Amino acid sequence: MSVKIIKQSDFKKEVLESKTPTLVDFYADWCPPCRALAPVLESAQKELSGKVNIVKVNIDESEELARKYMVMSIPTLVVIDGGEEKERMTGFVNMQALIDKVNEVLK
Repeated sequence: MSVKIIKQSDFKKEVLESKTPTLVDFYADWCPPCRALAPVLESAQKELSGKVNIVKVNIDESEELARKYMVMSIPTLVVIDGGEEKERMTGFVNMQALIDKVNEVLK
């Protein structure tokens, strides 16, 4: 199952109101590190199934969200739980580092 791409209009329901913590990948189609991160997120989604939701937000299509979350470079990964930002990672992150960070937040 591939990582769900959401639009700004879905963000409140899919992320802020989610009962499960959500990892949001702010990305762009033209960004090589974002493309390199995609398979890592696919694998992480399987590994973290049930613990965290993973969604992608295209910054070119959801500029307002990117501004709100002060995304200065991409990819930017933000863990949101209970409507609040709990963790942020910028740039390419390998699978183990990503899982370790998310598990840290979930403790």
